[in-house]
Amino acid sequence: MDRWEGLEAFVAVAETGRFATAASRLGGSASHISRQIARLEERLQTRLFYRSTRQVSLTETGQTFLQHCLRLQEAHDEATRAVQDLGGSPKGLLRITSAVAYGERYIVPIVNRFVAQHPQLRVELELTNRTLDIVHDGFDLAIRLGRLTDSRLVATRIAPREMYLCAAPAYLAAHGQPENLADLARHNCLVGTSDTWVFQVDGKEHLQRVQGNWRCNSGPAVLDATLRGFGLCQLPDYYVVEHLQRGALAALLPRFQPAHTAVWAVYPQQRHLSPKVRLLVDSLKEELARLPEYQPGAATPAARV
Repeated sequence: MDRWEGLEAFVAVAETGRFATAASRLGGSASHISRQIARLEERLQTRLFYRSTRQVSLTETGQTFLQHCLRLQEAHDEATRAVQDLGGSPKGLLRITSAVAYGERYIVPIVNRFVAQHPQLRVELELTNRTLDIVHDGFDLAIRLGRLTDSRLVATRIAPREMYLCAAPAYLAAHGQPENLADLARHNCLVGTSDTWVFQVDGKEHLQRVQGNWRCNSGPAVLDATLRGFGLCQLPDYYVVEHLQRGALAALLPRFQPAHTAVWAVYPQQRHLSPKVRLLVDSLKEELARLPEYQPGAATPAARV
């Protein structure tokens, strides 16, 4: 006996509410659909539908069974598309979202080169600092920074991400250097998107509340204020590495520097990696790895204090 027999008929009846309509959808007769449902109920030893002369409706058991069947159907469709896509070239619409500053500086140029190589591809890029629901909003790919929390997403690490506590030499000359995390309370901390900074103490994550007379939810704006000597900042490597290298900033308290996080390419776990997504993720990993900012020792030891 085919263990899948009747599942497609069951879903069609559940969605249409009528045997005749389900039969029309599947290209069969209502009597054949009815027999399939009856055999399915017999195998399961339960009733899936309430029947009347006009329509049928799901029992509570039927509603539960429908959710599982829909997942099986979706998995089947994904498997079919995955096989059909093997060896295919990128084409169709590719929807991507990324944080604004990182996207403008790194992701968009790589995506543009990728599109130039694959003219059958159409791309929609949405740059926003809001964390979008890519499953609900229909994105194929999102670039996420830091730690991930959405269990519905599959993640591929495409670059490292390291946080630095920094200040300009002029600020340190005027106000001195912090020797430990408690000293941050007497310094002017330039706050970005959060007034809680992350450090590492004895191998464990430590969250430190900071305060100051300046705040802006823009990384480039925080960087500009820091370079002007307004105070301390904590920013990711891609903002500060070049300034550390040329001595415009000094990295502080390296022994408390938090463990590396990452830059991630994430996509919904129920979707297979189509050629357009798979090849773009590969391009992102390869091109980001070649950037000077991500080379070993990019932030020179001389720049640390």
